Amino acid sequence: MSKPVLPTGVPEAAATPSATPSATPITAAPAPSAPGPASPKAPRGLYAVDAPHVSRIRVHHLSEFKRHHQRITAVTCYDATFARLVDAAGIDVVLVGDSLGNVIQGQDTTLPVTVDHIVYHTAAVARGLERAHLVADLPFLSYRSPEVALVSAGRMLAEGGAHAVKLEGGAEVAPIVQALVQAGIPVMGHIGLTPQSVHAMGGHRVQGRGDKARKRLIQAALTLQKAGCYALVLEAIPAELAEEVTAALAIPTIGIGAGDGCDGQILVLYDMLGLNPSFKPKFVKHFAQLGEAVVHALRSYRSEVMHGTFPAAEHTYTDPTVASAPRRDVAG
Repeated sequence: MSKPVLPTGVPEAAATPSATPSATPITAAPAPSAPGPASPKAPRGLYAVDAPHVSRIRVHHLSEFKRHHQRITAVTCYDATFARLVDAAGIDVVLVGDSLGNVIQGQDTTLPVTVDHIVYHTAAVARGLERAHLVADLPFLSYRSPEVALVSAGRMLAEGGAHAVKLEGGAEVAPIVQALVQAGIPVMGHIGLTPQSVHAMGGHRVQGRGDKARKRLIQAALTLQKAGCYALVLEAIPAELAEEVTAALAIPTIGIGAGDGCDGQILVLYDMLGLNPSFKPKFVKHFAQLGEAVVHALRSYRSEVMHGTFPAAEHTYTDPTVASAPRRDVAG
């Protein structure tokens, strides 16, 4: 296994832990028993997880991140090529999300995605990762009972190479979380806007508004923590509520459309890279405009092929034992 890329881009010597508090050595985090003492608004920085000896981000590292006020970075990913790039950038968590139904398959919802689809893409991503923590989504109806969930999640780890699974829902999925955790399968929860319930929610709408909805979501978060979730995704909820949930939990929260009070953030890779410029909900920022770059590259390719300038001599194999024939005119 090659040496992991340092996310800060500093030389190896500079990343060696120092005697400062921000370089606290990493140790296995104890099971959370009470909410963390730190405010989610406390200053955050980098600590020893950036040191060269950390070859893989584990569940306990994410707990350490919360305790040391280090923000967690996460993205979705669906193939080995992007996985290698994500790893090189030092991203902490990679999720093979059922969003592949929208992004890769062109579906209107995530509902048609199957366990086979997720296993296939998770295995591809796993081959491209060395450092990041890999989470696989449990798709629609793949965890409708503890027995079904154990089979589905087991495949994600055994066949897909995932380190954990993610499922959507609140108190109603707590028994399933417990069964998976008891079987040795780490579980990341997901509350707020849960895309698999798009029809029940009446579309993709912000959740947790109003006192009743707010209390219900906080209770769901606490229930999932008690059931054994090691982290929670908070999607499309008011920033104030996300901050309140984050402060109430000992486990880390990862937000998407939930403000900056969470312990980390996640975005769909294709969205943040601007590969679909027309899709830009409020919570998405285009960190690049690769969609425009791809179109420009393809137009350049088409032009060079049409004008006969590609492939050129440097792109062409020859046989020195055969006399070269005169080049045929492109229009001839």
